[in-house]
Amino acid sequence: MTTVFANSKSVTVLQGEYRVTTDPKIVFSTVLGSCIAACIYDPENGVGGMNHFLLANARQGGAANARYGIHAMELLINGIMKKGAVRSNLKAKVFGGAKMSANLSDIGASNADFVQRFLRDEGIPCISSSVGGTSARRVRFHACSGAAQQTHVQDDRKLGEMEQRAATRPAPAPAPAAGGPGAVTLF
Repeated sequence: MTTVFANSKSVTVLQGEYRVTTDPKIVFSTVLGSCIAACIYDPENGVGGMNHFLLANARQGGAANARYGIHAMELLINGIMKKGAVRSNLKAKVFGGAKMSANLSDIGASNADFVQRFLRDEGIPCISSSVGGTSARRVRFHACSGAAQQTHVQDDRKLGEMEQRAATRPAPAPAPAAGGPGAVTLF
């Protein structure tokens, strides 16, 4: 599975964005705290995408955009379908939803609950997920095959620095899987 990540072009998906591709050389990358990244793909037709949303729903009077789960999910699914996906083939992998601050409400849990419910209601099987906890994640997703790679960030103070770097350059190669801090998990 790791061979799909070799010699690939990394495309960063920032907060409030979604990306879709049929190019087997593209790998989507993002860094998540309490946010969610839904990775949805059609393995039969080699098309898929990733979104990155901040909150499940807009507050009263909030704008309809991809910062909110309901809009991010619709935009992602519609984008994948426009690229040739067949709805009955869609599969999902979900990441994020960490509790990043002990003093605030658990936005991450609300986001994770929302995305799982949304996928269930839409009949899209979530074949794997990594949500919750208290550490940030770096996620890489090969949309054409559905291969995903996750690295936990043990020190949440690094999250802002990582998000800043992710916005300006491709993700660095992940640390070798060893089961300890920074270990890579493949899905």
